[in-house]
Amino acid sequence: MADDKLALCLWFENGAEEAARFYCDLFPDSEIHAVNRSPTDWPGGKAGDVLTLDMTLLGTPAMAMNGNTDDTFTNAISLQVFTDTQEETDRYWDALLGETGSPMACSWLTDRFGIRWQVVPRVLMEGLGHEDPEIKGRVFGAMQQMVKIDHAAIEQAIAG
Repeated sequence: MADDKLALCLWFENGAEEAARFYCDLFPDSEIHAVNRSPTDWPGGKAGDVLTLDMTLLGTPAMAMNGNTDDTFTNAISLQVFTDTQEETDRYWDALLGETGSPMACSWLTDRFGIRWQVVPRVLMEGLGHEDPEIKGRVFGAMQQMVKIDHAAIEQAIAG
């Protein structure tokens, strides 16, 4: 991972291994490469406890870390997952939201681990980036009415 130019580090109070396994099972091009355990007792845990997991998440180098801290994830940073179909959007949305996640407006949600995600259809990004300001405005207006993004409604906003 140190050879990469950028990597993601997700710092959990605990549960880094559960989160890493969940994400790697959910997303393609994702895998855990190493589970690193503490060689000794430490202020947040005992010898043998999982400290970090080296992984690839959707093709991006990442690390999940147990930090035993009071720090929490906030809306200031989120992970964006881009989707091509409504089925893909629904699958990721439903899995990430699970039983205890929290949906938010405009494609955002918080998963059970506290991570903020945006499940973003590519058609939404195309509409928001359209050169025609009227189309861009219709797409933006449609998006503001949604929590999980509806591909067909975005396509309809693009078409007018």
